[in-house]
Amino acid sequence: MSQKSLGLIETYGLLAGVEAADAAVKSANVELVGYELSKGSGMTTIKVEGDVGAVKAAIQAAQVAAEKVGRVAAVRVIARPAAGIEMLVRNGDTVGYQPPEPPAPPAPEPEGPAGDGGAGPEEGSEEAAEPSPNRAARRSKSKGSGRTTKKSGETV
Repeated sequence: MSQKSLGLIETYGLLAGVEAADAAVKSANVELVGYELSKGSGMTTIKVEGDVGAVKAAIQAAQVAAEKVGRVAAVRVIARPAAGIEMLVRNGDTVGYQPPEPPAPPAPEPEGPAGDGGAGPEEGSEEAAEPSPNRAARRSKSKGSGRTTKKSGETV
């Protein structure tokens, strides 16, 4: 958790939880980690993090706001949580938490035509798009111009 404090407020019902989260992030400089819905009891746990003083102020404001619209089951501020509880705070049940994406694997290097060691022009470059002069000359010789000569009547 990189030395950030953790604040938790557990409410009965989602409405009180949303009210608590709103009050927490508006009252102090804290980041909303997300919320977690308990299974079966209708409780919502709101999770915030930030500096110790900011988290304390945010949780106090959240408690007051949630008690206006519902019931608060528990509140807690953990000043410097141990690294081992990270998986309890940020997990698959935490709604709103987006785990960081793993870094993309490096792209494989493009290989050139076989036999030249990959030193050929890259696809899409101007050098690859234009035919070589020798290739153009061979094409014109093999295809012919489609004209007939006056003397022999042969197609050139």
